[in-house]
Amino acid sequence: MQKVAIIGAGAAGLCALRHVLNTPGLTPIIWEKSNVVGGTWVYSDQIDKDDYGLPVHSSMYKSLKTNLPKEVMAFPDFPFKAGNDSFIHHTEVRSYLDEYAEHYHLMEHIKFEHQVERVNPVTPGSSTTEWEISVKDLKTDVCTTIICQDIIVANGHYSVPKTPSLRNIEQFSGTMQHSHQYREPDQYKGKRVAVLGAAASGLDIALELTTFAEKVFLCHNLPVTIPSELPSNLLQVSGITALKDGTKDVFVLKDGSEIQANALLYCTGYEFTFPFLSEECGVHVVEQQVRPLYRHLIHCNYPSMAFIGIPFQICPFPFFDVQVRFLLASVTAAIKLPSTELMLEHMRQSRQEAQDSGIAPRHLHRMGSLQWAYLDQLADDALTERLKPAVRMLYNHVHRVRKLTVTTYKNKRYQILFEIDSFKELS
Repeated sequence: MQKVAIIGAGAAGLCALRHVLNTPGLTPIIWEKSNVVGGTWVYSDQIDKDDYGLPVHSSMYKSLKTNLPKEVMAFPDFPFKAGNDSFIHHTEVRSYLDEYAEHYHLMEHIKFEHQVERVNPVTPGSSTTEWEISVKDLKTDVCTTIICQDIIVANGHYSVPKTPSLRNIEQFSGTMQHSHQYREPDQYKGKRVAVLGAAASGLDIALELTTFAEKVFLCHNLPVTIPSELPSNLLQVSGITALKDGTKDVFVLKDGSEIQANALLYCTGYEFTFPFLSEECGVHVVEQQVRPLYRHLIHCNYPSMAFIGIPFQICPFPFFDVQVRFLLASVTAAIKLPSTELMLEHMRQSRQEAQDSGIAPRHLHRMGSLQWAYLDQLADDALTERLKPAVRMLYNHVHRVRKLTVTTYKNKRYQILFEIDSFKELS
């Protein structure tokens, strides 16, 4: 049997495991460093180290609700339970992943509390290499090594904070925190808080803080301000560049204006990190791009190594499912991948097209509206089923509504009508 290693039992890893188990001739071996499935959806009060002294993985905060309706979040063959809210609490997503794992009998295959320490190509430079994988049992501290023919990396990319360098920031007298460590708003009661970054977590956290803080400055460099009614104590301002010379609480903004704050919360995203991959694996992160990947997924030089879920601003669980189905079609030789040279050329061409379109290098993996054509092409090339059009329709609808009603859009309820490729709003 062809052994397929899977690193991580979050949503992407579970999806990979489910499909590998369903593919004749393949045997999965999967490791998860925590004692439960769910990855980033597993909430923890811990913000620094876990019980084994390892960095806490999850960036989940206590009140978080999804910013996508559950109707589009589900794996294609496993819907969320019908009824109730569409925008659900993170505990419901974790329960869903538990149910997914139980339904497909995945739990018995997962080696919990095992950390992958090192991955090496057995034959460096060979496109057909196998993989030597060293794993530590965290309960016993015993390390073992195994050889696998294929490897799927599904370790997530929302756990290692990315923090910009701000001039004079060491002189700041207030509190500083990254959203990775944020759990509850109480500590910001009565404060003037600068929230740096206005992507999904930055906006959600800023809105939550308005019920406790005296003033919240949402600091961002979006091309336009958020066109929605906002709480009266939330002010959109330009991004922060520095702490003003000779001060301890005055920030200089990109447009030259200034704000005074006694708390700074970085909502500035996360790094792609693969600390277990040896240098011989030839994986590099350059300007927030994971290289060299063919179609954001398969290692160009070592096509037996793949990375599920690298793109962001996506409909995640369905996205993972299509990626995994395409990958396994290549693993089983149901489809033939291009040569290494052609895959590298495809990667270079994709970078050039993005640059020509005005996309910043750090946003190469940002999908948004581009995800649908990407997923359809993967599905077609893998000779597998596309996602239902209603998923795209509802996702795009919510994207438009969210921009205009950021404080209320999560109160809406939806139903997908797959039989007519549509959806309806229930409330």
